[in-house]
Amino acid sequence: MPTLLLATNNPGKLEEMRSLLAGLPLELVTPAQVGLNFEVLEDGQTYAENASRKALAFNRASGLATLADDSGLEVDALGGQPGLRSHRLAPWPDATDTDRRAYLLQQLQGRPRPWKAHFHCTIAIVTRDGTVIYADGECPGEIIPDERGSNGFGYDPIFYIAERQATMAELEPEIKNQVSHRARAIQAALPVLHEIIRG
Repeated sequence: MPTLLLATNNPGKLEEMRSLLAGLPLELVTPAQVGLNFEVLEDGQTYAENASRKALAFNRASGLATLADDSGLEVDALGGQPGLRSHRLAPWPDATDTDRRAYLLQQLQGRPRPWKAHFHCTIAIVTRDGTVIYADGECPGEIIPDERGSNGFGYDPIFYIAERQATMAELEPEIKNQVSHRARAIQAALPVLHEIIRG
């Protein structure tokens, strides 16, 4: 069975990726499982640039086909921010997901609702020969001022999806794995993943 390295140290992302890829005949491994322990600086100008930096770094260090992603929350009322800086939004070190959500809501105070937004995800897959292939996914919604739900991570508890009448954090995993930005990017990447499976 071909091996695919999931190039992230984020436990929430790892759990989600494992679930999204569970139906494929791939051995999914983490950096820790192959003895890799480093971070890649995500200072690129696009999601694709950040995702490919991570995927290439882990591919070169492991020799394995590698999947990495970069994702962000883009809020219309903030001109598309925080976007690439979603994980680094709060202006203090060691900020938690709770800190980031609180800081985002602080930035939105006084702005008229609804606070339309979308999640974006770009996946970069590096094949064993070093080829980089990209896939994108988006999920539209809006930011709400009160946290709801305990599933998910990041901004999920304040990201409301009208068609589901629920926040991302209120969705059952099987539903989230159909509608999330990461799920849609993985769906778009399936042709590449099948090529890796075929070898």
